[in-house]
Amino acid sequence: MSERFYAGIDMGGTNTAIGIVDEEGNVVARCSISTCRYGNLKDYADALYEATEKLSEEIGGMEKISAVGIGAPNANRDGEIACCQNLPWEMPAPLAAVVRQRFGIPVAVDNDANASAAGEMIYGAARGMKNFITITLGTGVGSGIVCDGNIIRGHRGMGGELGHITVRRDNARSCTCGKDGCLEAYCSASAVARTAREWLAENPERESLLRSLPSESITSLDVYEAAMKGDSLSKEIFDFTGEILGEALADFMNISDPEAFVLFGGLARSGELLMEPVRDSFRRHLMPLWRRYETKILVSTLPGADAAILGAAALATRKNG
Repeated sequence: MSERFYAGIDMGGTNTAIGIVDEEGNVVARCSISTCRYGNLKDYADALYEATEKLSEEIGGMEKISAVGIGAPNANRDGEIACCQNLPWEMPAPLAAVVRQRFGIPVAVDNDANASAAGEMIYGAARGMKNFITITLGTGVGSGIVCDGNIIRGHRGMGGELGHITVRRDNARSCTCGKDGCLEAYCSASAVARTAREWLAENPERESLLRSLPSESITSLDVYEAAMKGDSLSKEIFDFTGEILGEALADFMNISDPEAFVLFGGLARSGELLMEPVRDSFRRHLMPLWRRYETKILVSTLPGADAAILGAAALATRKNG
């Protein structure tokens, strides 16, 4: 059995997943608690401790856990949650300090995108790399930039938000962040569904398997399944999405000269349906200087069910390593 273990905590606005991870990146025990059930941060930290203590019976007790890592929404470099509308706590919430006091061991807190980058560096596709960018293609588009082995956070700890780089200016889509034309508005899973709805409305005569579904209920998975059945409209949606994402990745080359991009999230698991147009667009939009080098575009190897826990545990590994 591993000599050192870490607690990885993935804090969502509704539920919190807790796992105990060994040095090889195996999640040996896991559970979840409600996040919003607790009216103050101290009660939440007590619940985290009690759940983790119960899990630790699998490894011989709490003394085997070296550190705690927490991936939390809107967390900053000071270990605080700057704001979160889903939580009833007073903001900013000093998450790291309160959990550290309760557990009595080192605690590392970061936002979920940076936790994902740490997870890829310690346990995943970027293991051994010092310069790479993770792009999470979920409901939104998250990102983590690692440069010379360090996660880029910026002056206020909120840097590296590549999902809100402007990729379109003319007739641009609105984004949930309040801007127009963001990468997230075109290349997230929700954006794929949005493209499908728009194209179906704009081309009423065009046949598509998607027309059998209520327009407002279409998801990116529906588009993927239709494309895999040969639906030409759905395939073109993935081409459109991949074109914009590849163009953006080519621009991101100029930010940090990464060895690789690692794509994560449900949309990234679409295989060559997405990856082929991404790679083609990336090559075409690269600045000529970069074309002599090989920059990898990889899909995350972290297991989907445990990826967030592993990312949080990786923060603890770096904190205590």
